[in-house]
Amino acid sequence: MKNKSSFLPREGEAQPSRCPDNSAFKQQRLPAWKPQLTIASVLSSFFLTGAFCLTVGVCLVLSANSVREIQIDYSDKCSDCSKLRENSSNWNKECHCSVNFTLKEDILGDVFMYYGLQNFYQNHRRYVMSRSDAQLLGRNVNIQRSYCAPFSTYRNGTPMAPCGAIANSMFNDTIDLFYSRNSSMIQVPLLKTGNSWWTDKNVKFRNPESYDLSSAFAGTARPPYWQKPVYLLDEKDERNNGYVNDDFIIWMRVSAFATFRNLYRRVRRVQHFAEGLPAGNYTFRISYNFPVTRFKGRKHVILSTVVWSGGSNPFLGIAYLVSGTAATLTGSVITGIHLKLRKKKTYFQK
Repeated sequence: MKNKSSFLPREGEAQPSRCPDNSAFKQQRLPAWKPQLTIASVLSSFFLTGAFCLTVGVCLVLSANSVREIQIDYSDKCSDCSKLRENSSNWNKECHCSVNFTLKEDILGDVFMYYGLQNFYQNHRRYVMSRSDAQLLGRNVNIQRSYCAPFSTYRNGTPMAPCGAIANSMFNDTIDLFYSRNSSMIQVPLLKTGNSWWTDKNVKFRNPESYDLSSAFAGTARPPYWQKPVYLLDEKDERNNGYVNDDFIIWMRVSAFATFRNLYRRVRRVQHFAEGLPAGNYTFRISYNFPVTRFKGRKHVILSTVVWSGGSNPFLGIAYLVSGTAATLTGSVITGIHLKLRKKKTYFQK
């Protein structure tokens, strides 16, 4: 065993130093910029921020108010179908209802059709997690290990495609729009593709690879509340079928609030509707499949235009107005305090 003297430096040897190198960076001699908060800079920042927020807020509110929108609640007008759907044994019975309304003025430009739900809570934690993202990417996964339960497999072990509570509760009312012209009914052409986000359609959702879509989902079954399997969501367009169906993708993007709307269709601007929707009498023909009475919900259809700032929601504009008002008031209070203290200082100096 070595004694302590063997660890001490010998005479003539330099002792190791823990001091950092004598450089501008390690000795903190680099030039630095330190803002000096003067009364002029503080007040100017508050007033400029307030003016900017107020200007943007006014523009956003005016833009939101210029949106043309009509909302039709069909919960009570389709009460007979609603009573039929209260009994789950009637799931295979079709029920149709019609809702008439009148447009007093033309709705020019691109017109979007939304379906809206009220008192439908999609923000429950178990509901939000009840899905399998790996399955929606077309992968062969064991969904029994996912969060889809109890909507993962049937009692005989057949897996559900897609699985989970979100997919099982998909909105499945069919809504068609008709225009009354010269005592004849003209069906308004609606686009059911191009309504979802590009990232969802091309990145987050994919069908299993197979030469045929029906064979790709062989060995699986539809969710309990669905009327047809996932590979028959759009039989006319293979690019809008299966997991990449626009209606399905939009529904899988859950809402944070109990009252929400989802994009359903876009009016195709051709023939009589090249400029938008002309004024006149219209009819919604609805195939009623989605029950809402048990949770005291409401359903409605919205026809709306959009502007550069989006839809008719004025929340963002109001938020900018509140922020601009708060910044302006804060600047005014600081100005008053500064003037009051400066007068006192001048008085005592005299």
